Amino acid sequence: MANKAAVKKVIIEHNLFSDSEWVVRVGRLNAGPSGGAKRLFRVVGEKLPFEAIGKVNGYLREHKRDREGVYVAHDSMGYARYIGRGSIFHRLRACRDRHRLEVKYFSFYIVEEKKHEREIETLLIHAAGPLLEFNTKKKRTTIIPGSIRDYEAGTLFFERRYMRGKKG
Repeated sequence: MANKAAVKKVIIEHNLFSDSEWVVRVGRLNAGPSGGAKRLFRVVGEKLPFEAIGKVNGYLREHKRDREGVYVAHDSMGYARYIGRGSIFHRLRACRDRHRLEVKYFSFYIVEEKKHEREIETLLIHAAGPLLEFNTKKKRTTIIPGSIRDYEAGTLFFERRYMRGKKG
């Protein structure tokens, strides 16, 4: 197994947001001596407090960064409760407004190649499973898999099927 390429964490702005509990900083991961691999994400923010959503959105807007991608709303224990893709900050605010008492943190992933957003969303939804109380149209609470068509054309796949007939 190859070692992970070294990256150097560079802080751009020390306090984008702060309150009595949290500080949110902005930084960049620069390639180490090996040069690094091709990246999957342009921008990542994980388990940030919802109170920082305006500052994060404003920073990305000010720096002319795309604000569409995959997003996650987490409860106070850090569990994913809603996962989606599209206009990150608009959708997250709508989720927070609908479930103000349930969601406390948010994560977002702006993907280098937009065509992979659906696959990343699907993977996160499948991993989170029944915890997604607010994704009633997408979650699977049984052992029935999601649709293999959620992945990009050209993907080699393995599929589990029932021996007799189709169930689910």
